[in-house]
Amino acid sequence: MEMDNDDEYAKLFRRMNPPRVVIDNEACDNATVIRVDSVNRHGTLLEVVQVIADLNLVIKKAYISSDGSWFMDVFNVTDCAGNKVTDKKITSYIQTTLESEECFYPTIRNSIGIVPTTEHTFIELTGTDRPGIMSDVCAVLANLKCNVTSAELWTHNTRVAAVVHITDGPTGKPIRDENRILEIKKLLCNVLTNGGTNNVRSAHTDVSVVMTHRERRLHQMMYGDRDFDCGESREEGCGPNVTVSDCAERGYTVVILRSKDRVKLLFDTVCTLTDMEYVVYHGMVSTENDEAYQEYYIRHVDGNPINSEAERERLIQCLEAAIERRTSEGLELELRTEDRVGLLSDITRIFRENGLTIKRAKVSTDGGAVVDTFYLSEASGNPVEAKTIEMIQTQIGQQVLQVKHNPFVKNSDKSSDEQGAGFFFLGNFFKHYPFPGFQLIRSCS
Repeated sequence: MEMDNDDEYAKLFRRMNPPRVVIDNEACDNATVIRVDSVNRHGTLLEVVQVIADLNLVIKKAYISSDGSWFMDVFNVTDCAGNKVTDKKITSYIQTTLESEECFYPTIRNSIGIVPTTEHTFIELTGTDRPGIMSDVCAVLANLKCNVTSAELWTHNTRVAAVVHITDGPTGKPIRDENRILEIKKLLCNVLTNGGTNNVRSAHTDVSVVMTHRERRLHQMMYGDRDFDCGESREEGCGPNVTVSDCAERGYTVVILRSKDRVKLLFDTVCTLTDMEYVVYHGMVSTENDEAYQEYYIRHVDGNPINSEAERERLIQCLEAAIERRTSEGLELELRTEDRVGLLSDITRIFRENGLTIKRAKVSTDGGAVVDTFYLSEASGNPVEAKTIEMIQTQIGQQVLQVKHNPFVKNSDKSSDEQGAGFFFLGNFFKHYPFPGFQLIRSCS
């Protein structure tokens, strides 16, 4: 009964204090400012960052405060071209979504954000990475007359995770037949274990008709598969830099991250902190040129800071892994063509036959059109040779498959959106965006 009373009180408190979102294009010269105030709960910060990330907006700066029962956050964002967000449809969507109770207090929700759908069947795969694994998965699905409508695959530290949306090829409807689902799971699990010949730590296949937030789920799958502790030691100065220290006088743990900036970096780190059950009480995010700086004052959900070296080291490893999973240094190719059943199987087979391995992939279809992005390297890990690129373009089509980025081409031009905004200082920020009751705690670092 006490829990019921607490729940009713929480509902009343939320109704009396609904979320408030202000989107301002005048406060900053080079970015759109999004201010969010709401009742706080664990996961609120992630919900907000997730909405911004799903629109492919770039967060240049951010201020975070969630002490007590109230959440206050400010984001300076741009589109991918570095411009302010002026599209009324986008700003209206942000405001409507973030001010809705479904965003902050969804009624159908669990730790991985599951909601029902009737459009697709969803497949989750984790296992040991190897050359050709995506080709094998796609071939099995094509043989079973399953059409891949969208998919995302990540690889990191010898592990692979994928979330695939499929429909029945002949009907275009979700697959609900239990016997067919069992057959799909059995054959895909066989692929993940390479016919039972791989000495793998784990391989897992799940098929369902419920939807997850795909990128958050990939982080959870990789984390659950412990990709953070199976990599080789990194050379000093390479990759992200994460430090974890104490702020004993205020009872916080201070986390500082420095890495190369990229789209969705903040989502990746906040997602990991949230799923590891840490609460961000205060924080700041800044970019300068293409370098990112993130600083968080955190505690565990039980209210305690980190109090052991083992937990400290584990958090460092997990945040480094979260940053690296989406980072791809390989050749980036984009496929644009009309959709058909078996297309993805044919494309991935051509990559495999030309000695290429897929490091990361994002597959999507819209209105019968396919837009797929692949990040590739040679199976040996060497740069992809120009003659190999020409060969696969000839097989697939020069206009259909185009090179978006080749990191091995010297003196390649950087696009204007790679130029970051100036460095963010909290003191100047609060002159423009003051919040009552916030005390500067940077001296604890």
